[in-house]
Amino acid sequence: MIREIDGYYISKEEPVRSYLLALRHHILNYDEQMSESWTHGMPMFRYKGKLFCYLWIDKKTYQPYLGIYKGTEIEHPLLDLGNRNKMKVLHFNAEEDIPIDVINDIFGMAVKLY
Repeated sequence: MIREIDGYYISKEEPVRSYLLALRHHILNYDEQMSESWTHGMPMFRYKGKLFCYLWIDKKTYQPYLGIYKGTEIEHPLLDLGNRNKMKVLHFNAEEDIPIDVINDIFGMAVKLY
């Protein structure tokens, strides 16, 4: 039986599926205290047991994005607040390379808040 969280990734079409799986791998390997859970019907990642970030798909563009829980406390030019009041997101284009350096910069700022 497939876990819900795995079904989420499997249900996506390429190249979004591969992009999300690569992001998942990077997030989980960023720090040994990072873990994954299925919360609120989406893949969530926890740092030291506390909500840290999540992966989702933009409904209009069908492109992946990374939501950062303490994003409002982080100043980075690529983080977008949009119409949210607690989180900022980092948008991706699944046709391009994953901006690992950008993610690591943002994560470096975020982990200091925990």
